[in-house]
Formats: sequence, structure tokens, C-alpha cells
Amino acid sequence: MKFIFPQNYRFQTKLLGLLDYPTALFNFTLWGIVFLFNKLFITDLLIKIIFFIIICFPIFLFSLFGFQQENILYVFYYLFVFWKSHKIYLYKKD
Repeated sequence: MKFIFPQNYRFQTKLLGLLDYPTALFNFTLWGIVFLFNKLFITDLLIKIIFFIIICFPIFLFSLFGFQQENILYVFYYLFVFWKSHKIYLYKKD
């Protein structure tokens, strides 16, 4: 059986078929940093769990379902560039 892929088809390997590898690496790194922060500075277990969920879960959901399978690192880069060069011009009509 032969498959014919069009030339503009972009094949991208994914971790478990859901996340591309740079996004998964970003998520694992973020989880590790938050876990170390929890371990060093917070003593109560319930507060550790709540803090971990509040920080990591929304970003994981955005990387899994949002942005039409765009790499989350590119999304953060585009947001940073927009934030850096965002200008609001106010004009006064006379």
C-alpha cells in the first residue's frame, strides 16, 4: 500500500500523538520548576497541589487544545513581540 503525500504537507512527530516535542519539553520544564519551587518554599501539601494546578494546568490546556496546534513557544514569542512593540496612538480631532 502506497501513500501519496502532497508537497505542502508538513509531517510533524508528536509525543503520544498529542503534543509536539518542543511544547512537551516546555511543559515538563515548567512542571519541574514549579515542583522545585513548591518543594523549597511551601510546606503545606494542599497549598502545593493548588499552586501546581493553578500555574501548570491552564498552560497545559492551551498547549494541548488551543492555538490550532501551534507550538506554544511560538505563541509566547508572538505575544512578547506584540507586548514589546504595542503602541497606542491617540489623535485629537479639532
